[in-house]
Amino acid sequence: MLHTNINKIWSELQQNEQLEQFRKMPSEQSQQFFWELSSRDQAHLLLSMPVDQRFFWMRALEPDDAADAIQEAPIESRQALLSCLDPSTHNEVTGLLAYREDVAGGLMSPRFATLRANMTVAQALAYLRRQAREHVETVYYVYIVNAQECLIGVSSLRELFAAPPEAPIKSVMKHDFVRAREEMDQEELSRLFAEHDLLAIPVVDSQGKMKGIVTIDDIVDVVQEEATEDIQKIGGSEALHAPYLEISLLDMIKKRAGWLVLLFLSEMLTTNAMAQYQSEIAKAVVLAVFIPLIISSGGNSGSQASTLVVRAMALGQVDLKDWWKVFRRELMVGLALGLIIGAIGLIRILAWQQIFPQAYGPHYILIAATVALSLICIVLWGGISGSMLPFILRKLGLDPASASAPFVATLVDVTGLVIYFSMAGFILHFGNNLFRIPG
Repeated sequence: MLHTNINKIWSELQQNEQLEQFRKMPSEQSQQFFWELSSRDQAHLLLSMPVDQRFFWMRALEPDDAADAIQEAPIESRQALLSCLDPSTHNEVTGLLAYREDVAGGLMSPRFATLRANMTVAQALAYLRRQAREHVETVYYVYIVNAQECLIGVSSLRELFAAPPEAPIKSVMKHDFVRAREEMDQEELSRLFAEHDLLAIPVVDSQGKMKGIVTIDDIVDVVQEEATEDIQKIGGSEALHAPYLEISLLDMIKKRAGWLVLLFLSEMLTTNAMAQYQSEIAKAVVLAVFIPLIISSGGNSGSQASTLVVRAMALGQVDLKDWWKVFRRELMVGLALGLIIGAIGLIRILAWQQIFPQAYGPHYILIAATVALSLICIVLWGGISGSMLPFILRKLGLDPASASAPFVATLVDVTGLVIYFSMAGFILHFGNNLFRIPG
């Protein structure tokens, strides 16, 4: 019960209060609680401890978890945490810290179970029992390496237990297996887990030498982190890289101000666009009434399309080469949605005119046609531009998630006004100036 209650209030406690509550936990409960903390919280808690306690808790962590906690600590405090480790673990963690945090090498554990191909199953099981008592994080799978430590096969424990004791390992192991390069990006790695439904994936270097394993629990954290960053970017902000309540007000302002200013400056183009069509507005002031309706419909369509495509890219469902397929799909979907929205707009204006005969003047049919045709074009344009922008950003080497919904909506706002007033001008011209001109 204590464990559950502290989980709820942990982020609200000051650093000294966290340490005090942690010390009150029973030994067994405190270990479980410590392992369940995020790497950031582990680092904060470790740095608040006396040195003797810090030694104990740092050594309770697996090498990959220790590396994560050290990376979350301030740069000036990292050496103090690293010095708490025993020489063997110190070397393992130092090796992990040489990799970037967002690649397979930075996520892997250097402790795994290995076998030789010429062993028998009985010898292998006896050897695995000894390894399991030592420094092996998991034995979901065992990895068969040659004399040069190159990975040549993989076997599950189930397959070993089911095989005859005298059978050689080379007859049990799989030669065709999934592996990850040590520099593989964490997003690509997470897709490997999703595609092959594995509990662990071996990591190898460019020569095929076994370097470590990434387990499913590590990749779950990565997926959550990547999804959080994408959602924050799609919302029109820089990624926070920290829990919402823990990031300082100044950092929060910095992360949000840049995009907000850029979007504001972009929206100023809307004013410029409207200024170019003052004569059309003057001829039919009622056109201005429908501006929010027009631009919001296009912005919503673009936001929908960009969000769907960005997420599909993140899940590996869509790649750069698929841009034409996406374009054709959004062309059809956008046209269908535009017809639906345009029809609703047309019916609304005609119905409103019947209820309130003076609502839109004697030329309400031309106004209805202008709004309906504009909605069709703008919803279609919003879907196409929103779906293509992530492809353009990826082609330029940028994060597709930067094609945020607010950014797409702003882009479609400006272009939507141009489409709307161009359509109005066209109908005004070919309608023989049927709209009443003031003065």
